[in-house]
Amino acid sequence: MPRLIELMRSAMLMTRSLSALCDDLQTVWHDTIPLTRALAIKVRSFDGETLEVGAGLAPNINLHGTAFAGSLYAISALCGWSMVHLQLAMRDLHGSIVLAEGRIRYLKPVAEEIIAVCSFGEQAAAFDRLKDSGKARFPLATSIAANGEDAALFEGEFGVKLKS
Repeated sequence: MPRLIELMRSAMLMTRSLSALCDDLQTVWHDTIPLTRALAIKVRSFDGETLEVGAGLAPNINLHGTAFAGSLYAISALCGWSMVHLQLAMRDLHGSIVLAEGRIRYLKPVAEEIIAVCSFGEQAAAFDRLKDSGKARFPLATSIAANGEDAALFEGEFGVKLKS
């Protein structure tokens, strides 16, 4: 029973810690990436492996009453960038993160809240390169759904250069 209590306390600390990281992320967005305010993007959830961000349709709407393709791209790219930011923060690493390459496929219109999801996956090799050379690229995919089906699929490579 003491082990169970210890695990529960550890999980509670991790949840609080992840929540603080998400609060910090939103501050970084709004203080350093002005577009995030216009997009009205917010962290919905982060469990250490999967990040979910959301943005209302109204500030991202096009003339057809659906999400503007540029907003979908920006939200997808920000979701991936933010995943790398959070992963570095969890490891107490500080670096510059850039989108080195990105592409998106638009599969269907989005006429509801925009929710982008990114999972970090296995990135041990990239972290080894980062540790050895101070720079690395992290390939990530982000998806946005509409009515439970894939609506936009983003793939990007995020370059990181550690700060000295």
